[in-house]
Amino acid sequence: MQFGLIASRQRRQLSIVAAGCALVAASTTVSAHAEPSAQPPLGRANFSTPTLDPDDGETVGIAAPVIISFTAAIDDKATAEKAIRVSTEPEVEGHYRWVGNKELRWKPTGFWPAGTKVDVRAGSAASAFTIGDEWVATADDNTHTLTVTVDRASVRTIPISMGANENPTPNGTYTVGERFADMYMDSSVYGVPVDSPGGYRTYVEYAARLSNSGIFLHAAPWSVGQQGNTDVSRGCINVSTDDGRWFFENAPKGAPVIVSNTVGGTIDPTDGLTDFTAP
Repeated sequence: MQFGLIASRQRRQLSIVAAGCALVAASTTVSAHAEPSAQPPLGRANFSTPTLDPDDGETVGIAAPVIISFTAAIDDKATAEKAIRVSTEPEVEGHYRWVGNKELRWKPTGFWPAGTKVDVRAGSAASAFTIGDEWVATADDNTHTLTVTVDRASVRTIPISMGANENPTPNGTYTVGERFADMYMDSSVYGVPVDSPGGYRTYVEYAARLSNSGIFLHAAPWSVGQQGNTDVSRGCINVSTDDGRWFFENAPKGAPVIVSNTVGGTIDPTDGLTDFTAP
């Protein structure tokens, strides 16, 4: 299923959850980042303290981008970049990408190497986080399975049902974002009334967001008969309740979910959780 703004109940308590907006096209500055001793001093910041993601002290997956969110628009981006540093140990090649004029993102050229230590400085803001295990999920529409590997060893194979031909799941690399023990998915946030043709308001459990455009991996007990053989969802990855609970409990924030062999084209790499689809 494919959904946006949602009413959710996390750990059995209902609350309203905003899905966020798709990202806009942005300019790119290529840069290589190394340990702090190999880089020049930071420039003077032309911005107030921004918000950093991942948070200080977090351990995240190998497809977690660095996101720097500013409180006000940045007109002089070159000056802002001189006051920002992403340092890694070991050295990791990567690049910046601006999203409009209030957000700057940085990602490595490939996936992060497991165990990488990352230090982010942006003016007066700082975050030091760690890349965890090489946890990867691959959804193959040829086999209708999701294969999970940890440090390249297979740990679980899950029957899945992805988007039907009228609502196919796009190919690409997604990043595991926020998770909800249960939630309501509602078509009205896309302008389709619930009581109209194509409308829906569906309760689901064990939902992990894979895109800001509304693609989730979630439990779908109503499609267990199709999981492993047929695509019937509105774009989400449907799994059984047991497999949904397992993914909910084990998939780390920032883990990649690689979707392949669908008829859905390629996901927009500026969606917000799809940075690693981009070259």
